[in-house]
Order: sequence, then C-alpha cells, then structure tokens
Amino acid sequence: MREAVPALLAALDGHGAAVLCAPPGTGKTTLVPLVLAGLVGGGPRRRVIVAEPRRIAARAAARRMAWLLGEPVGGSVGFTVRGERVAGPDTVVEVVTTGVLLQRLQRDQELAAVDAVVLDECHERHLDADTVAAFLVDVRETLRPELRLVAASATTDSASWARVLGGAPVVEAAGVSYPVETVWAPPARPVRPPHGIRVDPAQLAHVASVVRRALAERTGDVLCFLPGVGEIARVAGQLGDVEAEVLQLHGRAPAAVQEAALSVAPQRRVILSTAVAESSLTVPGVRVVVDCGLAREPRVDHARGLGALATVRASRAAGRQRAGRAGREAPGTVYRCWSEAEDGRLPGFPSPEIRIADLAQFALQAACWGDPDAAGLALPDPPPAGAMAAAREVLVAVGAVSEAGAVTGRGQRMARLGLHPRLARALLDGSAELGPRRAAEIVALLSEEPPREYGDDLAAAWRRARAGADAYGSRWRAEAKRLERAAREGAAAHDPAPGPGRPGAGAGGGGGGGGDDHAAGLVAALAFPERVAKARAEGAFLMASGTGAELGEGSPLRSAPWLAVAVADRGPHSASARVRLAAVIDEDTARAAAGHPAYLRAGEEVRWEDGDLVARAAERLGAIELAVRPIKNPDPALVRAALLDGLRGEGLGLLRWTPDARALRARLGFLHRTLGGGWPDVQDDVALLDRADDWLEPELSRARRRADLGRIDAGQALNRLLPWATGEAARLDELAPERIEVPSGSRIRVDYGAEHGQGHGQPVLAVKLQELFGLAETPKVAGVPVLVHLLSPAGRPAAVTADLASFWRGGYRAVRAELRGRYPKHPWPEDPATAEPTRHTNARLRRQQ
Repeated sequence: MREAVPALLAALDGHGAAVLCAPPGTGKTTLVPLVLAGLVGGGPRRRVIVAEPRRIAARAAARRMAWLLGEPVGGSVGFTVRGERVAGPDTVVEVVTTGVLLQRLQRDQELAAVDAVVLDECHERHLDADTVAAFLVDVRETLRPELRLVAASATTDSASWARVLGGAPVVEAAGVSYPVETVWAPPARPVRPPHGIRVDPAQLAHVASVVRRALAERTGDVLCFLPGVGEIARVAGQLGDVEAEVLQLHGRAPAAVQEAALSVAPQRRVILSTAVAESSLTVPGVRVVVDCGLAREPRVDHARGLGALATVRASRAAGRQRAGRAGREAPGTVYRCWSEAEDGRLPGFPSPEIRIADLAQFALQAACWGDPDAAGLALPDPPPAGAMAAAREVLVAVGAVSEAGAVTGRGQRMARLGLHPRLARALLDGSAELGPRRAAEIVALLSEEPPREYGDDLAAAWRRARAGADAYGSRWRAEAKRLERAAREGAAAHDPAPGPGRPGAGAGGGGGGGGDDHAAGLVAALAFPERVAKARAEGAFLMASGTGAELGEGSPLRSAPWLAVAVADRGPHSASARVRLAAVIDEDTARAAAGHPAYLRAGEEVRWEDGDLVARAAERLGAIELAVRPIKNPDPALVRAALLDGLRGEGLGLLRWTPDARALRARLGFLHRTLGGGWPDVQDDVALLDRADDWLEPELSRARRRADLGRIDAGQALNRLLPWATGEAARLDELAPERIEVPSGSRIRVDYGAEHGQGHGQPVLAVKLQELFGLAETPKVAGVPVLVHLLSPAGRPAAVTADLASFWRGGYRAVRAELRGRYPKHPWPEDPATAEPTRHTNARLRRQQ
C-alpha cells in the first residue's frame, strides 16, 4: 500500500475523488486514513471519516489504527456506531458505520468540519453505503468541491464506481498477502439447495466435517464462514468435542466474544462467523478458512408487505474476500465446500441491496435530501420503479411524505430517528398513547429481532429482555434509552400532522395505561397495519393484507382472536406466512392502529361469487371481514360490473344462445375475418365484453342475478353490432347467407363454424352429391369458395372439395364406382355435368316423369 499512496494522493489532488482497489491486508482500511489525516507520512493535518458497513468492523478498524499510533481509542482515532461513541476533541480520524454517516449528512449536508471521507468495502453494495456515496457526490458537486472522497475495496467493480464518482481515477495497490491454497471439498452426496432461509442439515454436517478435516490437515486457527446465527449455533453443536476453542462471531455476539475472536489467543481456535469477518477485520492466528459457500440476502414481497432474508450461493467476489482471510499473516489454505466446476457458475458479485430490499427507508432519505424519486442521485444502480412505488405508498400511509412525494415535517423527524419509517411511525404514535419509555422499549425489540429462544410472543419477549442479562438484553436497553431520548426530544417539538390512522383515545389514550400485551400489540400494529390478523382457525389467521398466517405448534398465541404480527416470513412456495413474533390485540386496537382508509372501509360489496351475484353491506379491515349483512337493492352500477365479471369468468355461455344465435355469431365472425371493415369481431368473448354497452344494453342493466343473464337472447343482442350506420347490415344475407340454393332446388344451410364456436376455416356446404349434378363452379360467399362436403344418399361424407369442376372430371368416377352398388336406387350417371340434379331416387324420378 505504501507504493500506492503517492498515486492515491495525486489522484485526490487532481480530481478530488478516487477508487482504491487493494487486496485484503494491504492497509486500505487502516493505513490510508492515517495518511490522509496527516498522522502518518507528515502531510497536513486533516479530519477524515471512514465509513464501514458494520459496527464490529468500525470498532476493530479504530482499535487497529489507534494501536498503530500507540494511542488509546478516543484520542487521534475514535469511532461512532449506533448507541456508542468513543471520540474526543483531538480525534481526527473517526470510523463510523454508513448508517451513522447517513444521519450526519441529513443534519449537516456540508460536513463542514470534514476534509475527506473513505467509503470502505463498497463492493458489498449495502443500501446505506450506496446512498452515502450518492449524497457525497452531490455534496462535492454543489457545496464542497474540496471534499475528498475515496471508494475502497478489494473486489469492487472499479469501472462502475469510477463512473459514480464522476470519472474518478482508479488506483490499484499490489497485494502483500501470502499465498492461499485452494482445496475443493464438495459433499460426497448431493445436498438440497437453500430454500428460503433454510439450509439442508446435511450441508451443515458436511461443513462441520470439513472443519474437522482442516484441523487435522493444517495448523493454525480455522475461520469458518456460515450464512447466519442459526447455522453457526448448529455447527458449533457438532464441534463440541474438537480440541480447539469454538467461538461464534456475528453482529449479535457479546462484546467479550468479539474481542476474543479479534485478539491473539494461546490455544487453537475455530471461529464460526457470518459475513462480518469477510472484510475490514484481521482475525489473528487464522491460517485456514472453511467456506460453506452460502450467504444471506434480503428479500421483500411488496404485494404482501413481507420482508425476509434468503439464503443464496455466495458470489465469487465474496469467495475471494473470504479466502483472503487465510493469507493475512502467513501462507494459508481455503477449503471450499463445493466443486471447482460449480465455482465457475457462481455470480460474479453479490446482488446490490437496492435491487432486492425494501426501499422505504431509502425513499425517505432521498425525499429528505430533496430528490424524492432519486432520479438525480449518482447511484451505481437505479432503484427499481416497482419497489420505489411500494416505498412511496408506505411513506404516504405513515405521513412521512405528501401524495406528491415531498417530505413532511413528520417525515423529517422520522428520518432523524435512524429507524425504518414503519418503526418510526410506531415510536411517534405509540409514545403519544403509551408514553415514550414503553413505546421505545417495544420499538427497540422490533428494530433488532430478539433471539428465537425468546419465543414468538412479543409481550413475553419484552418481559424477558427487561429481566435478562444476556448480550441481547444489554444492546436492547441501550437502544431503548436512545429511542426514548429521541421520542422525548421530538415530543417537546410539536408534531402537528400525525400519520393517517393514528389511534385515538379509544386505543389506550395518552396516559400509558394498559398491560404489556396491549402495549406490545398496539406498537406492532402501528408499525405493520397490514399484518393485523384475525383468527380463522386455531393457529391460523388472515392478515389485513390478504395473506394467511400460521403459528408454530406449541405457540402460546394459537388461541388468540386477533394478532398484531411483527415478524413473519413466507417460503417461496408457501400459501401462508409463518409468524415469528406477534402480540395479542383486540378488535378495537386493530381498528385504531390499522384505521387508514386504505385498510378500514365500509360500503356495498357486489360481486360474482360461487356462480351467482352476491350483494351485501360489509365493513372490512383490508381483507378481514368485520361485519356483513345482505342488501336487497344494491347499486345498479355495482350489479352491472359484477355481472360482467361473471361473464368474463364463466364466459358468454351464461346468455341464451339459440341455434340461430350461434349461427349468426359464426356468420359475423366469418365476415369480420374476410371483409373486416365495419363487421364486428364477435368470436372473442373478451372483445365482445369490452363492447357490452353496444350490444348487451338495456338487458344487462335490468339483470340482477345469474338467471336474468340466461334470459338475454344473445342473437337479438348481437344484431345491434351490425354495421347499420353504413348500410352494410342490409347485405348480411347477401354476403353470408344462412342457406344456399343448390341445383336440385334445395336450400342448404351453410356452416360457418357455429357448431364449434370458431369458424376459422372455409364455410362448409354439406349436400347430397346428386343435388349438385350440372353445377360446374363451386358456390361462393363473400367471394370465398365454400368447402363442399359431398354426401352419400345416406347422408354420410363421400368426398370433400373446394373445386367442383375438378371433382366432376376426376374424383367423381372413384366415388361412383364405390357407391353405385351400395345405393342402386339413386342415379349415378357417367356424365354428371349434363345429368339432372335431384334429391330423389330413380323410382321417384320415373314417376315424376
């Protein structure tokens, strides 16, 4: 890195921004900030902020830089993460999380006291990091062109980031890490791929066996990457007898465990870690990495309002980052729990969070920045339009932005809380009902989901957190105090326009009354009104969003009449969501908390249901039916719309179709295909129903039920579609006659396809062969030759032709030879062109003569 520092400083002097690509262990996280600040290398003293994606990385980076300077943390180098700040007046390098920096930019867009910002590990493409980068580019372009900006990573898409930073130069640093040998260690037998959040237990058993193999074959500590806390716990349980200390490293781990993992230890260790150890951290003593090849990414179901994490295959870029952990201090080895052939099929980079995550918080930040659509922000990837529309709906519903997208005063206050807008709404409105302390404690539970062992009852989890002395309880108390302070500070300022659906006094009043169940349920319902759920069977519920929800066996909530669902996830092929955390509520609380017009509504409901029209007055909370009664005289417009729905769903067969009506439809369909013009398209049900006003009125407006539809004469109605205005309607019988007179004098019906309801071929004339004697040319309708089905005297098909002249010359002989012996009483002349046409037998002909 020392060789790349002059190029980096030259790039910053010339352009003001740069992209730094440096392998793990080169000092991009620790040396570069010290150089930029003038603490190393003798340059001018500058104030530098380093933004890290995770709290554990921010703390570790600050401690490492302070150690390099021989100082304690809080002197020249400090850090700030949510709920914790270790910095002083002499701090010139401050390491913060991207979320903290985002809040600072909203309060102070100029960052007046800051000279340079380093965005570390930008390849991870977290939404906060992308947003911070876009805001900083905007600041440089409009307010602070002298602000220096560095985007740093080991495996980033340098060209994309150079574009985001306005064509910034790319500086590459040579690696100083040690070589890492790759050992491919796929399972001996196939394992099931990840499904939702689930990981095949056989895969975890295989990972544990590879860790044992690595301990036996290599020296040094083993760092094993797993997708989540649950998988870490299961693999740790399978390694209980190994001759090494097993540590579990993740963002929720107690500070003592994090310190132990990041410190030198006298005994051999196995460190089971989530992605927190992928970058920015040096775990001393590690010579071996075991990579399970899986990662967790957020997913959101906008239609159902459900967000969840999904287990996916880790990208090749993540694989390189993980492998690099083995070569930070000496040559190392990475055991990859997949085959070399599979490696080439992995995605190159992780999915940018902006493409797959809930964008409500991002949309609020953009609105506060003055760009509600984020159209003017320099983002590596634009936000998807559908996700932004869903985010806008949430922000309007909680009162954070206007219908036009402009941020409200309430929205600015929400943004300063550092919470998702849903939780910000719950804190603000819940504080008014319950008091700031109780509301803050419950929101703190929702902002960082409690451990699964706390159970699925939110009120019980709240009581356990209050009483507990575990790591989660400690973090929860700190966050609850922070939110309580924020709520009280906000309450001191007037909150003039609460979000739609704010509960009134009937939902608990402002005195903080009610027990834990009431309070927990109210806050959860305020945060997630579309997840208010009513029981429809024991353990089974229907949420206001219309999605089913189910509780696990043994849940204490299974008999509750109403729930406010705080956490739920739905598998890719599951009809219902699985409730992970919820609170018992009553109907009054449900109405008050979810009483936004989008959810709580009353009125007439007229619909086509179970094959007939149903009319009732109903009150609903979203998809939940609260009260219903039948009505006798529903709105005629609603009735008409419901009948049309029935016709669309079940087809025009609901009308009365006589044979003449079906024939008319086929004739009109033939003329539409053949002549076009004003002849209507009547073969397609959808096209006909789109023109219901033109042909089904007034009968449709008089109908009130299925039976009334069956009384509508479809043929009479279709006559209204004929081109009367142009006079062409009068030519219907000329252009597409019902019958054609043949030489025998018979009038034969033309089949335009009515029998099959399609008529996509030629019109068919089915007539006995003897009746056409002497007819040289095939009959035509609308200029199209009919397809003649020549019948035997018994009415059975004998031949088919569209060219009678050709048939008389050739095909007739074969038909005559085959049938004259079978039907000797009928005429079979050798020359049909000159024979007398007839529909009678020879004997009848003789009598007539």
